[in-house]
Amino acid sequence: MTTNRTEDEARTEDALAPLTSADLPDLHDFLVRADLTLSGLDAPTVRLWLLRDAAGIVRGSTGFELSTAGEHALIRSVAVDQGARGQGLGLDLARYALDRAADTGARRAWLFSRRSGPFWRKLGFEPADRTRLATLLAETHQVCLFRATGQLDREVAWSRELSPGRTPAR
Repeated sequence: MTTNRTEDEARTEDALAPLTSADLPDLHDFLVRADLTLSGLDAPTVRLWLLRDAAGIVRGSTGFELSTAGEHALIRSVAVDQGARGQGLGLDLARYALDRAADTGARRAWLFSRRSGPFWRKLGFEPADRTRLATLLAETHQVCLFRATGQLDREVAWSRELSPGRTPAR
């Protein structure tokens, strides 16, 4: 774990749990409400974490999928429950995925987002070429789904470099 965390980040990280097969129905329902991609949630290449409240209700999720060579990470499933938004939790969840991807050796993070550009810019993401994303991460579930359904042409790609250690706030 990172040593230079804020108190809120530490609470978020300590409360996150890796996805298990028993969690899949709850995660599926949560991501449907968040209008996020469901493809490959149970795939071994997809790494996901859930944040549950004291009652066991999913309040957030985060994760990524690595390219075959491990140099690129597709950030996925970063979502916060409607009632928990506006408190910085989404930034904490996104940082967690970015830091874990960097810990695996990934050097660049990518994602698709048509609606949340300002959010991702806070974390250092810049608009990117979606064709390049789709080429570098061709085998990922989300890219395969978007190609198969024709959705790829409607997506907006974002990217940023990764480095080991903490993801800085902007």
